Amino acid sequence: MSKKPQHKRRTFLRGSLMLGAGAGAVGGGLSLSQAGAAPAPRRNASAEPAAAPGVKGKVYAGYQGWFAAQGDGSPLNRWTHWSSGTPAPGNQSFELYPDVSAYPAKALFPTGYASLGNGQPARLFSSWIPAVTEQHFAWMRQYGIDGAALQRFGNEITPGTATFQQRNDIARQVRAAAERNGRGFYIEYDVSGLADDKVLSTVQNDWTATIAGSMQLTASASYARETGRPVVELWGLGFKNRAATAKTCLALVNWFKKQGAYVIGGVPRGWRTGVDVQPGFEAVFAALDMLSPWNVGNTGVDRKPLDDDLALLRSRGQDYQPVIYPGFAWSNWKPDGVRNAIPRRAGDFMWQQALAVRRSGAGGAFIAMFDEYDEATAIAPSAVDRSVIPTNQYFLTLDADGTRVSSDFYLRLAGAATKMINGSAGISTTVPIPPTV
Repeated sequence: MSKKPQHKRRTFLRGSLMLGAGAGAVGGGLSLSQAGAAPAPRRNASAEPAAAPGVKGKVYAGYQGWFAAQGDGSPLNRWTHWSSGTPAPGNQSFELYPDVSAYPAKALFPTGYASLGNGQPARLFSSWIPAVTEQHFAWMRQYGIDGAALQRFGNEITPGTATFQQRNDIARQVRAAAERNGRGFYIEYDVSGLADDKVLSTVQNDWTATIAGSMQLTASASYARETGRPVVELWGLGFKNRAATAKTCLALVNWFKKQGAYVIGGVPRGWRTGVDVQPGFEAVFAALDMLSPWNVGNTGVDRKPLDDDLALLRSRGQDYQPVIYPGFAWSNWKPDGVRNAIPRRAGDFMWQQALAVRRSGAGGAFIAMFDEYDEATAIAPSAVDRSVIPTNQYFLTLDADGTRVSSDFYLRLAGAATKMINGSAGISTTVPIPPTV
């Protein structure tokens, strides 16, 4: 068995315990409509940005864009995030198998798995292919998701490296796809993997020289702004297993505010109560324009923390972006991982979170995540059952809880949740969409 790659990624929590961290062409294989999902729309060159996009009153999905494949022609030009080396039985670092039927053949790459249950070859996509990014943002438009928070990991943005070039290519594609499809986007820095003494220089230099500089992302009409200020998120502030200290984080927040930015903080779920939070971060949390407490791994749905968070933030003139997610598992690449660890319950788990957000009055939310197949939190199209996964390797499928849903079910659910959260649709205490269409 090949050695599983090490991932430097988000922190997973359970309860209060921290456990670790082109063209939009459709082609190749079974169409989404044949697989039980609605077909994606054609690209709309005249699509306007999502209400001159802001973040308050909006629902954004976290966007990784981190998958690469051997032979995709990218700066990395190797398997990344799917696996280390060719994906094959026992050598993978993702849990949820994607539905790749909507991607063109040029975006798909052969693996070392046996054929799918339906006899088709087991292939995986590369995020570096522009048609993939285009398809993802076309889905956001089709299903009514306001936009994407583009993840930018601090340990991947060293100038002159292949990873830096890869992430920049993806960022350019996100800008183009957001503009073509009328969606918003903003940069979300993750300080994971950075030593405390590297956080300030790394992030500041990247923002100045690359994001606002050479790529001019913040000049895009689709780049999210609040009160005219470009939005940036800093994720990992105050987590016990992150190296960045309170002094460093406060300096970074204040630096961005001096640049005229609107700063969101990706903070621990217990930021207000001090549970699983580094000491001394109160001033950091108070300096932020918006707080977005990380909720992935929390198996319960409790509105009270939302109400209490919101009451404190409103009293201080700050904004709030709760995090909701569909489910979680990582058994394929964590030795102690449990299959279907946090079940999706045919959408009810995420829906109840969205319901709590609506009732709290927050008005907006962050969906974790759009394309996170690694930890099985993706809302993007996924395998509906065993007929569309390799016959010689376990993967989580959408029917794991006993209900067959279409591959686009969680995109449809995210669209319905967006409308309920922003108040354009009424409250429903149960999932309001059919399992299949």
